[in-house]
Amino acid sequence: MSKRPDVTDWATDFDHTHPDYAAAAPEIWDKLRDECPVAFSERFGGTWLPTRHEDVEAIAKDYEHFTSQGVVVTDERPDIPAPMGYAPPITSDPPFHAIARDLLLPAFAPKAIAKLEEGARESCNQLIDEILASDADVIDAAEMYSQHIPVRVIAQMLGLPQEDGDKFRNFIRWILAEPGQHEVAVEDGLDAYLDAAIADRQANPKDDLITHLCNVEIEGNPLAPEHVRGTVALLLLAGIDTTWSAIGASLWHMAQSPNDRKRWIEDPAVQPFAIEEFLRFYAPVTMARLVAKPIEIGGCPMKPADWVLLPFPAANRDPEMFEQADEFIIDRAKNRHGAFGLGIHRCVGSNLARLEVRVALEEWMKRIPDFELADTVTWSTGQVRGPRSLPIRVL
Repeated sequence: MSKRPDVTDWATDFDHTHPDYAAAAPEIWDKLRDECPVAFSERFGGTWLPTRHEDVEAIAKDYEHFTSQGVVVTDERPDIPAPMGYAPPITSDPPFHAIARDLLLPAFAPKAIAKLEEGARESCNQLIDEILASDADVIDAAEMYSQHIPVRVIAQMLGLPQEDGDKFRNFIRWILAEPGQHEVAVEDGLDAYLDAAIADRQANPKDDLITHLCNVEIEGNPLAPEHVRGTVALLLLAGIDTTWSAIGASLWHMAQSPNDRKRWIEDPAVQPFAIEEFLRFYAPVTMARLVAKPIEIGGCPMKPADWVLLPFPAANRDPEMFEQADEFIIDRAKNRHGAFGLGIHRCVGSNLARLEVRVALEEWMKRIPDFELADTVTWSTGQVRGPRSLPIRVL
């Protein structure tokens, strides 16, 4: 992997894939919001970074001037045209977006997601058993806990082997954390992996989401092969990295906040509010759009084919939107955060993500109520931010 060039000025030369950005993103957002609310960089062929909630929401809801054809910023522009894009429905524009999204809604409805809770709890407790059985003074809660939970749940939904977790993590690193920085053989890539899984379901149907996508139709026609593969890729990547980042960041917070740990344990009624505040304060996802038509946002003229990042975490910390926005308030009651996105592209898996975060924290706090941060945390680079290493000492 080549070293990212140093950033000279976050307002005019920012790089959201740089380790310095990952380490200090909240401070960078605050500084930009005060001094230059819409930053620009020539990197990746031209990229904009709005930091105010007002601007992020306006762009997310403007389907005329901004296309979802590309949602991960790279040096290249996607060659699969709208309206479907390469990972429907997240890369789909209206009206096709609604059609592609509706195909997934039954699988992610509250009743369907509730059926996964027992298995998620079992996985959490198996992982905690291993942690407590360890003789190590310090354990990595990211590698030993948070990164495994979404892998197991989404693998169950898709009917993929849980033992392929290391492959999933590599796909995430190559595509989301370090886009364009790795030479990957075709046979080792995500497309080849998914093509094999889809071919297997077509020959041997199962009770899983891949089989469902192979069987559904749009206006009497089966989904195009690239539609099935793109949607499964979306669920695999977005369903894992985002949630393990939210779980890890929540544990990172609790490791440094004995008062919040005490409140969680002694006042169970506060836990639903705490979950939403974790999602607001440590929202992991920054989405992207491509400019489709010339437009001005925040006094900045944007031209077609420019990238625009949508940092929902920055929007969640905007003092114009939230009181005491820069503080984690465990019992915050008014909390209309945008952790799952804004507009029609709001995350279809929000019910699943909430369940996984809730169960992961409930089980951890039951069995490991006292713990502390043992060393510096490494944060992921790219458009999903969360702890990649989380050194914890159990007290």
